[in-house]
Amino acid sequence: MYENNLSDIEKAQQGNSEAMERLIENNKGLIWNIVKRFNGRGYETEDLYQIGCMGFIKAMKRFDTSFEVQVSTYAVPYILGEIKRYIRDDGMIKVSRSTKELAVKILEIQKEYLAKTGEEITIMQISKMLKVPKEEITYAMDALRPVSSIYEESSKEDSRNVIDKIPCVKDETNGIVNKIALKQLIENLEDREKQIILLRFYKDKTQSEVAKVLGITQVQVSRIEKKILNSMKLKLTC
Repeated sequence: MYENNLSDIEKAQQGNSEAMERLIENNKGLIWNIVKRFNGRGYETEDLYQIGCMGFIKAMKRFDTSFEVQVSTYAVPYILGEIKRYIRDDGMIKVSRSTKELAVKILEIQKEYLAKTGEEITIMQISKMLKVPKEEITYAMDALRPVSSIYEESSKEDSRNVIDKIPCVKDETNGIVNKIALKQLIENLEDREKQIILLRFYKDKTQSEVAKVLGITQVQVSRIEKKILNSMKLKLTC
């Protein structure tokens, strides 16, 4: 039976990080049991454990101590949901090992901050703690966040999807609609080019917003974006 210490839950909900850590420690067997369900899927178990801890913390923050239910019963859906969401959203845009390692550090900081304060930590706070530029923090965090389908509308103002924005002089039904080909093209882009595509078409950022994240001008973003799309067009129409 996993620990169901109501006193620690109440303290954790009030921002006591030590109480939250005790809850995590007392219920780590539960979290690991759920993590083991995802063995063999190509993910580091330690990464999934950290994600599971995030789900557990969210469960404890929302747990009503008047419930006549075990912590494990209440927490399982949150832990499972967080891990499934991570697996579902991970891998559409491949990232380097260094970015992946940075993302893991950010996850740990987010977990500790959430456990202590009950609030989400800001990018600037993480940047100062890790002494890493906010642009790198943003990119690493984007690697863990959901990305939209290339067939979804790119914005409320523009109903076209990402594929529709890639110009082509040939019949698009035989080329651009090929999702696998487009995915491979994105994976082969350089890091900065990949960031621009990710932020522009998957995160719905304006060129000016992308320029601020990357520390370059809007004109440079426009030129790089045009170059990328032209290159994709040529490769897709070959």
